[in-house]
Amino acid sequence: MENKNMGIGTRAIHAGIIKDKQYGSLTMPVYQSSTFYFKSCEEGGRRFSGQEDGYIYTRLGNPTTNTLERKVASLEGAEAAAATSSGMGAISSALWTIASAGKHIIADSTLYGCTFALLSHGLPKYGVEVTFVNTSNLDEIKANLKENTVAVYLETPANPNLKIADISAIAQLVHGYNKDIKVVCDNTFATPYLQKPLQLGADVVVHSATKYLNGHGDVIAGFVVGKADFITEVKMSGIKDMTGCVMSPHDAFLVLRGLKTFELRMKRHCENGMAIAKFLEAHPKVEKVYYPGLEGHKGYEIAKKQMTAGFGGMVSFEIKGGKENGMKFVNALELCTIAVSLGDAETLVEHPASMTHSTYTAEDLKEAGIPEGLVRLSAGLENAEDIIADLSQALDRI
Repeated sequence: MENKNMGIGTRAIHAGIIKDKQYGSLTMPVYQSSTFYFKSCEEGGRRFSGQEDGYIYTRLGNPTTNTLERKVASLEGAEAAAATSSGMGAISSALWTIASAGKHIIADSTLYGCTFALLSHGLPKYGVEVTFVNTSNLDEIKANLKENTVAVYLETPANPNLKIADISAIAQLVHGYNKDIKVVCDNTFATPYLQKPLQLGADVVVHSATKYLNGHGDVIAGFVVGKADFITEVKMSGIKDMTGCVMSPHDAFLVLRGLKTFELRMKRHCENGMAIAKFLEAHPKVEKVYYPGLEGHKGYEIAKKQMTAGFGGMVSFEIKGGKENGMKFVNALELCTIAVSLGDAETLVEHPASMTHSTYTAEDLKEAGIPEGLVRLSAGLENAEDIIADLSQALDRI
């Protein structure tokens, strides 16, 4: 049973599930099989030619993985989704499906470090032109749209400075210029709990499911989400032939398990994120807090419009005294863990300029609005007062 009016918590548990009629298993089994047998050569031929539905080889589709894909598509309000073995697998598979030599991509200058590396170094090696702009400024996008532009790529909130871009306004501008240009939005930080880019006009959503969708720090996974015909192309070209980044059935099982508590986890992440942001904003040793739920955030009004259930669990901030004091603060933490990634049960803290965004030069960091002393925090599921107590003691030791 699938009801589009169901709440997101219900959909996270029930959407996409096909009941096990053979054994009555409540939980989706792990179909840990590389290949699937055919009843005859004729059946195998029909499946390979696309005349008949059915499984062939796990690189081309798997029951456990396909169940997860249906669930994620439902959460995003999309026709279809493609699971990948990592977030970068999702991004590269989507972009290589869209772009080719001689084509042009507009991308935001503030991106996850590996995404920036792909767009600034990887794709240009094969003849794809990439222009970096501030997608929060519509005039910059408009000025760089060209006849050969095939995609506009952005994150909102952006990693790591939580910059906000207006998805609806960008989609309207871009599609007004050329309806075939794909607006691609990385929704990892917000998740479909907070924001649904496709409903706001985007064409494609990508995720690092390693983060909030799985939520337990034990899987590397990704998704591409969008219209069914595009997702089929991603699967048959971007994944099958170009990247080969296939999600394993066991990882799909773990993400299915993680999603059962998706709504509950996201509520706690958002509550903790807001509490931490307010604490930091009021602290005399903190120079600036980057959190879209604070009224002083430059993108607050847009975030309030397009992030409908809260503002997320990601908080970035600068300590007075710059990079040196910022690193002293991070090293003084006791409960919070120094680690990259985000969306885990544990609160994770990192220094972007030397870790996740080390692919940026000093000039790139400045252009992207990423201060070298910036600290990025992923609010975990611990009690907020305990996280804040740890932040407080670390600040006292500067």
